Amino acid sequence: MSEWQKSNWRAKPRVQMPDYTDVNALAGVEAQLSNYPPLVFAGESRRLKQHLAAAGRGEAFLLQGGDCAESFEQFSGNNIRDTFKVMLQMAMVLTYGAKVPVIKLGRMAGQFAKPRSAATETIDGVELPSYRGDIINELAFTEKSRTPNPNKMLQAYTQAAATLNLLRAFSTGGYADVNQVHAWTLGFTESEKAEKYREVASRISDTLDFMKAAGVTQDTAHTLQSVEFYTSHEGLLLEYEEALTVRDSLSGQWLAGSGHMLWIGDRTRQPDGAHVEFCRGVLNPIGLKCGPTTTADDLKVLMSKLNPENEEGKLTLIARFGAGGVGDNLPRLIKTVAEEGANVTWVCDPMHGNTIKSSSGYKTRPFESVLREVREFFAVHDAEGTVPGGVHFEMTGQDVTECTGGVRAVTDEDLSDRYHTACDPRLNASQSLELAFLVAEELSNHRVQRKARQVS
Repeated sequence: MSEWQKSNWRAKPRVQMPDYTDVNALAGVEAQLSNYPPLVFAGESRRLKQHLAAAGRGEAFLLQGGDCAESFEQFSGNNIRDTFKVMLQMAMVLTYGAKVPVIKLGRMAGQFAKPRSAATETIDGVELPSYRGDIINELAFTEKSRTPNPNKMLQAYTQAAATLNLLRAFSTGGYADVNQVHAWTLGFTESEKAEKYREVASRISDTLDFMKAAGVTQDTAHTLQSVEFYTSHEGLLLEYEEALTVRDSLSGQWLAGSGHMLWIGDRTRQPDGAHVEFCRGVLNPIGLKCGPTTTADDLKVLMSKLNPENEEGKLTLIARFGAGGVGDNLPRLIKTVAEEGANVTWVCDPMHGNTIKSSSGYKTRPFESVLREVREFFAVHDAEGTVPGGVHFEMTGQDVTECTGGVRAVTDEDLSDRYHTACDPRLNASQSLELAFLVAEELSNHRVQRKARQVS
């Protein structure tokens, strides 16, 4: 069998990818990108794989969150900071409530491309290509805006590099210092959950004060002052992914240099397709979205292709069935994994199966449906005796009105107030924090039940 090459995907059937009209311009951009340095490093991806392995065993928990699709227009340091801050807040709630290390994985610095349900869009009798994310084309409904432009890959790289630079600074430069836990509450609206967070923050501060008084500072100082923060995105635009794929100088393996982790979407997981072919050859951890149409036979083939060595932490299965659909689908896939003896990390995506069109015409996600799917996910794992390894949210640190419900009770009529997403509706900061408390409660209960089973 010949060695995998990063261009092998080109000989496979491709879906959800643009048709570039200027092939010479495309080739020029790919050549330019291939000379750029990778955005992430092999050691970082290997470390994330170890953390995901721990999550698969129930020794850690994955918090994956961020934009549905990053925007060139809305790009700013403040927006990056606010999303990072909310993820810190959520992770703190999960760590404190469930007493388990939390892996922080952003849908950031690369989440520019989006799959679409239709290749074209028709308005007033005019048919144009669908908007596929800022890395490909533009939202404005004109022929020029909707024509795929390869130069946008260069802008995406620049924005991803700037985002990663700021995230690394926040992670290690003092902003993420747990001693600043109270400062992260700045910008909160007054609400029950904000007050609950402040109580947790006070307890953590009291604990830290005790540690300092007891002299426990030297060995723990760096750990408390910084966090590990990783990035991920859907590996959808394979020309971009291939151009940034490099050999790891230590192992000789191929690294997808665009992000620490890539995932394959529910629409692009064809076992013989281009996306699976690309992802099977890189050393990065790989996520695989599993929807209601995922069959046992397909899952067996996909697990074998994407994780042939059956490594822990290599393959994360991201369940997205919709509220009410978890009980009909997740148990059969858990059974398939058990039959194969496969090492996987199970993660719940309660967003993508719960998108509806509101009475006001906006695409939205009811908070109650999101919460219900999370609870169903934990309930199935409790019943099956398996490990719920994490959650995957589309969220933002901005005060948007895109998902209905939550403690602030966003209604259909409120959606138009601050509906800023170009693609899918996101949880706002308040809803994200509320969900973190609820997930912490579910995770804590699961861990209690698991310990009880081990004792008996």
